[in-house]
Amino acid sequence: MNNLNSDDINILDLPDEILFMIFKKLNSTDVLHSLVDINKQFRRLALDSLYVRDLDMTDFVTINSLYDQTSSIDTKILSKIYEKILPRIHHQVHKLTIEQYSMKNILLAAIYPKLYYLSLINFQEEILYQYLTNDLILRDLMKQITHLNIDTKNKTEYCSVTVSKIFEIILSLCKNLTSLNFCDMFPIRTNQTSMFYLSSKRHMSSTLIKLKINVASLVDCLYLLDGRLDSLTILIINVRQIFDPVIDIGSRKKLPKLKYFSFTASTFTCYYDILIVPLLCRMINLEELKLYLSLQRFNSTYIDGIQLYDQFLGCMTQLKRFIFWINTKVFNETANVELQSNKDIQHSFIGRGYEQVASYVHTNSTNTRGQCIIYSLPYDFENFVDLDNSFQGGVFYKVRQLTMSDRISFEHQLFQRISADFPFLQILYISNSHPQNNKSYSSLLITFPYLKFLDLQYAHVNYAELFLLKNNVHLPRLLNLRVEYESLANLTNNFTNDATYFNFHTLKSLDVCQSFVRPENFHHYFPLL
Repeated sequence: MNNLNSDDINILDLPDEILFMIFKKLNSTDVLHSLVDINKQFRRLALDSLYVRDLDMTDFVTINSLYDQTSSIDTKILSKIYEKILPRIHHQVHKLTIEQYSMKNILLAAIYPKLYYLSLINFQEEILYQYLTNDLILRDLMKQITHLNIDTKNKTEYCSVTVSKIFEIILSLCKNLTSLNFCDMFPIRTNQTSMFYLSSKRHMSSTLIKLKINVASLVDCLYLLDGRLDSLTILIINVRQIFDPVIDIGSRKKLPKLKYFSFTASTFTCYYDILIVPLLCRMINLEELKLYLSLQRFNSTYIDGIQLYDQFLGCMTQLKRFIFWINTKVFNETANVELQSNKDIQHSFIGRGYEQVASYVHTNSTNTRGQCIIYSLPYDFENFVDLDNSFQGGVFYKVRQLTMSDRISFEHQLFQRISADFPFLQILYISNSHPQNNKSYSSLLITFPYLKFLDLQYAHVNYAELFLLKNNVHLPRLLNLRVEYESLANLTNNFTNDATYFNFHTLKSLDVCQSFVRPENFHHYFPLL
């Protein structure tokens, strides 16, 4: 259909109902391809406002890896779209998704008086910053936007000054903005915003109702909740680090307007009791709470249902739903603390209004250290971290990213369970230096049909052998591989074994964590690199 023209098919003889069905099978840019030379009836129907309200121009970008996206634009097609299509449909477009390469032409092609939903995808930080600072067309357009999604690419810095400046400019320009997803659109992106870099600590927005954002620390979260976003009712926030700020961290006032709070901490913290609990106690009218926490406690017990209720849930009288995943590691080297059993953990949730809760406890032989993971069911997060051999199984339809780590080897049966329990897994990290005890793999082929990213950097060579040999695991969509070069060399017998034995043919990105000289037949193993 992409190369369709008026000589290929007599569309004039088809009723509008059939044309409508054809149109609905196409995405927006396929339609635009087809419109370039097609006859008047189909052009009129396809350009009707019913069909072109949501325009996605990123379909011209081919994703080569989860780290980056490279452009494979057909410039002739795009030129015709800019010149012939956009001037005809510009007044009908309500939603628009743009990537960096087409931004300038789309802005110059027409005005968009009804546009309210804008997504800017895969932009380099500095380029987006320049657009927002100097492009008068974009700046004027931003004033009418109510829903905005921002995605920037940056491989080197976890926290960028430029990203923080972009955040500040957006809140200044967008006078009607009610919903903002700021740099939290794709799981592999690491850009975070720091309030420390903002030029002003004063009021930022009186219209913003919903914010989704990655920030560098809990301090940034506290700044966002100190009154500068005075209409905020929904906050979805991913915090990289939680530490004692030492300095004054702002208001301790209640947060009566906040109705929905989703809080994810990506690293372990020992400040749960003194920082996170007081923050939650301020949310007196919360209706839905979502927590994803990794905690360290010293001379203490695991977090359980009794503690959660006594610390903050009992005060949230409006709460209708509590979704959580809490991983507690305890270190009781200087105190004799009796740790709860898994039965004790389960019993702590009875009679306090909780729905179904799963848990598993891993305690070492000295009983001075232990780990307990508790989570609500059905599981409602895209990430699952610290899965080990204590895993009890379950159904995890929403999980896209999994991290496995243990000091005991992962055997073949566990990976069979993982492939079944996490059917839509896209990103997998394996950290285990211990060789497998049983390498007599089952004749049943393990399949990860959606896996795009596999990290074996901190895994024994056995796991490279398991995952990268086609006879063991089927990986039809693998794009990115991170692995030690030595593991690759051992597995391929210094790149002399038959290349067709391996799951390399779909790879578009290879990170071997060290420099190396490509062997002569490297391309036979990695044809797309």
